[in-house]
Amino acid sequence: MKNYSREDIIRMVEEEDVEFIRLQFTDMFGNLKNIAVTASQLERALDNQCMFDGSSIDGFVRIEESDMYLYPDYSTFETFPWRPQQGKVGRMICDVYRSNGKPFEGDPRYILKNAIREAEKLGYTFQVGPECEFFLFDTDENAKPTVDTQEQAGYFDVGPLDCGENARRDMVMTLEEMGFVIEASHHEIAPAQHEIDLRYDEVLHTADNIMTFKLAVRTIARRYGLHATFMPKPKSGVNGSGMHINMSLHRDGKNIFGDPEDALGLSREAYYFIGGLMKHIKGMAAITNPIVNSYKRLVPGYEAPVYIAWSSTNRSPLIRIPAAKGGEGTRIELRSPDSAANPYLTLAVCLRAGLDGIVNRIEPPESVSGNIFAMTEEERQSMGIDKLPYSLMEAVEELEKDDFIRQVLGEHIARRYVDAKRREWQEYRAQVSQWEIERYLYKY
Repeated sequence: MKNYSREDIIRMVEEEDVEFIRLQFTDMFGNLKNIAVTASQLERALDNQCMFDGSSIDGFVRIEESDMYLYPDYSTFETFPWRPQQGKVGRMICDVYRSNGKPFEGDPRYILKNAIREAEKLGYTFQVGPECEFFLFDTDENAKPTVDTQEQAGYFDVGPLDCGENARRDMVMTLEEMGFVIEASHHEIAPAQHEIDLRYDEVLHTADNIMTFKLAVRTIARRYGLHATFMPKPKSGVNGSGMHINMSLHRDGKNIFGDPEDALGLSREAYYFIGGLMKHIKGMAAITNPIVNSYKRLVPGYEAPVYIAWSSTNRSPLIRIPAAKGGEGTRIELRSPDSAANPYLTLAVCLRAGLDGIVNRIEPPESVSGNIFAMTEEERQSMGIDKLPYSLMEAVEELEKDDFIRQVLGEHIARRYVDAKRREWQEYRAQVSQWEIERYLYKY
């Protein structure tokens, strides 16, 4: 993470001919927002004097308490490579504050910072590496997005079968120009589906990077006449897009999840962390899988997790321990989050759930070596394997029951988030789908 001072930013803006600075923040639902100021207003922005109407942001505040301020994080200053090189555009990611100078409790970045402070009290830092999946679809003659694609590529295929290869390469090069470390990129299983894996980093930096990643991917895709979508399941009959989260805890610069003496290469803290995740995963689901469409991905047959189990040997459970066990590369991979999730809230609940496991020494159940999808319902029940919520409404009800996860989110976000997701579910239930028309119109 860069350690810029106020003077550094003023100098870079002048030397690099930056004309506009975007002050970015994220709403409760993971949507990126910004206010743009010119270079002449930079010092005012750096002095935390840029104000916006918080009542205009869904889930923020009421109109009578609407004045909010943006406090830029200097370390996030970056120029956008895709903007003009004369009169460049820069950005800083901001924290949201109330007019009384206190952090706004509805700011997702603030929620993650609270979780980080809880980890620091225990002597830990949290390192995260996300695997980001998305689709690249064609646009129509009016440049509007479709779910159409000309390609039929599959897992690890290359061009010309992979029609998005050039766009994906440009995305990777642009991200690396912005300081990202890209571990790998490839075509995914479904036609037009892609994955770009970001190198692990400190958790706040990772959350910021995920928001920047989405902006860059969408921007570069448009250059190629394509639409990049992070919708979890845009087409039926194919795999959906996830955002697997690879996690490790560090103390004094050392990964504490590894233990070469253990049969699976895991420390006691790693086992407890898994136990905490499994205890709270139902209550976390409305955050890690936040929209109606998320639960179209979490169905059997498409490699997404459905059952609450963990394993060191196969990919069918919710939690997987990748191959590098026992050393510095030891990590826990949570496979349920999807690409629509707010990264700040998702990583906050993951961290706090895992810490709850460590603090309260929550033992996970036995690991599962077999393919859970191939088991009968009776076999799963006999092994005590539970299911993830099957719908957004069930996930919201589980969130309401999990007092710990609600406390992690804080009363402001928890209450407004639940209300918003209930409305989303009711709107969805009121719709008549094409499937219903085709199935019932003639019959009845």
